[in-house]
Amino acid sequence: MDSKIKIIKDGPYLVSKDIPLYERELVEQDGLIVLKTIRKIDVDSDYALCRCGKSSNHPFCDGSHTKCEFDGTETAGFSKYEDRAELLEGETINLLDDNRCAFARFCHKENGDIWTLTENSNNPESKKQAVEAANQCPTGRLTIMTLDGDLIEPELEPSISFIRDVPKHVDGGLFVTGNIPLESADNKLYETRNRYALCRCGASNDKPFCDAMHVSIKFNR
Repeated sequence: MDSKIKIIKDGPYLVSKDIPLYERELVEQDGLIVLKTIRKIDVDSDYALCRCGKSSNHPFCDGSHTKCEFDGTETAGFSKYEDRAELLEGETINLLDDNRCAFARFCHKENGDIWTLTENSNNPESKKQAVEAANQCPTGRLTIMTLDGDLIEPELEPSISFIRDVPKHVDGGLFVTGNIPLESADNKLYETRNRYALCRCGASNDKPFCDAMHVSIKFNR
C-alpha cells in the first residue's frame, strides 16, 4: 500500500504508510514568524489523527467524534490549483494565489509582504524574499511562477506536522508536505500537492482544509 491520508466520514484522518509525524511551533523571531521543530513523534506505520477537535489525546483520534456527533462533511472542491488561483504579475516573477490561508504568516518578510515583494521583484533581495515566502506557505496558497510559466516549488520530504501557534496562544492545523495523496470520504482524490494544511479543530468552512478558524475559536488542546 502506498502512503496516503484517507478521510473517514465524520471521523479522523487515517494515515498510511510510514509517514513521519512531527510537533512544530510557529514562533516569533526578530519580528518574523518562523517554524520550529519540537520533536518527532513515535508512530506506528498506520495511525489516526483527530479531525473533530475534541480528542483528549491530540493529535491522535480517541473516538470523540462519535460522542460529539461531529459533522465532517467536506466542503472543499476538487478543482486544480492553477484553475482556481489568481495571477499577480511582477517585474521579474509572477505569483499565483488561491486564497487558501491557514494564517501561518510566512508571507511577511523584511522587505514587505509577498504581494509587494512580487510587484517589486526587479530588486534582487525582494525577489529572493518573495520566493522564500511562497515556498514556506504551508497551504500551497502562494506559488511563484517564472515569466516563462514554470512553477517554483521547494523539495519537501513526506511528513505531517501538528502545529502550535505560540504568538496567538492557539493550536493550528496539520501541515502536510511531500506530495502525499489525500483521499476523500467518498474515495475521490484531491489534487496531489507538495504542501497543504488540514483542519484539526473541526471548525473549518473549507473542510478538510484549514482556513484558520482555529484562531477565531481559540482552539487549544
